[in-house]
Amino acid sequence: MPETPLLDLSDVSVRYPGRRRLRSTPALSEVSLDVLPGETVGLVGESGSGKTTLGKAVLGLVPVGQGSIRLDGRDITAASGRKRRELSRLIQVVFQNPYLSFNPGRTIGQTVAETVTVLRGMKAPQVRARVAEMLEAVGLDGTAAARYPAQFSGGQLQRIAIARALMPAPRLLICDEAVSALDLSVQAQVLNLLADLRERHGLAYLFITHDLAVVRHIADRVVVLRQGRVVESGTAAQVCEAPRHPYTQALLAAAPVADPAEQARRREIRRRLRAGGAPAPTPETHAERAMP
Repeated sequence: MPETPLLDLSDVSVRYPGRRRLRSTPALSEVSLDVLPGETVGLVGESGSGKTTLGKAVLGLVPVGQGSIRLDGRDITAASGRKRRELSRLIQVVFQNPYLSFNPGRTIGQTVAETVTVLRGMKAPQVRARVAEMLEAVGLDGTAAARYPAQFSGGQLQRIAIARALMPAPRLLICDEAVSALDLSVQAQVLNLLADLRERHGLAYLFITHDLAVVRHIADRVVVLRQGRVVESGTAAQVCEAPRHPYTQALLAAAPVADPAEQARRREIRRRLRAGGAPAPTPETHAERAMP
């Protein structure tokens, strides 16, 4: 029998209300995708493609106008606040900017402990032990709990953000541009950490990004969004090495590479795509990409 998806979106549509008398704006149009237990699905698109809106819909941060969202077999499309809190045990999120993820006046231990304090009602000694365990799981010493965010680098803070997300032992992590604010060398370290945690904890990831090179490194399958619609999906190898849709080809050709010969080849691809009328990806900024 086919494996039951951990996350299943079926024909999901989301519209943002227009200002004054303007009509509402479609952000997602009949989007369907699923994430199996232990699988990593990359959700790729430029700014305005709808990828972050999809993540918000899964988290209940925007209303779904049409379609359904199921988590572990349960319909969460219009889940109440109480049900959402219960489901937080299964699903957590890692945001883009680690510097904005922490209260500078609270220790790392206090911040990381918040999740289990709210969700599981653990006693103080258990919480401290869990915090130390999760910090060590992401490659940091347990004594880091006594320090403050300003004492860590961006890469270390993102590791701590991952540790915080792991505290309630979720089954699914939504990573919204989780490495895009990091240097390339640090990106690789965090991606390797996520892959290792997936193996050790059986995690599934919905990995939201604008960068096909990143999803090629970490994803099993890739879904490409453009203007709120799925334009291509398949295995990471299929989509990243032999993209069929002109938009996916343009995204791949726009990705920076260190090899001058490859740069020249991609410039030629972009030129041909523009000549053929293919959509050109819009340049992204950090402010446009991630969930608030």
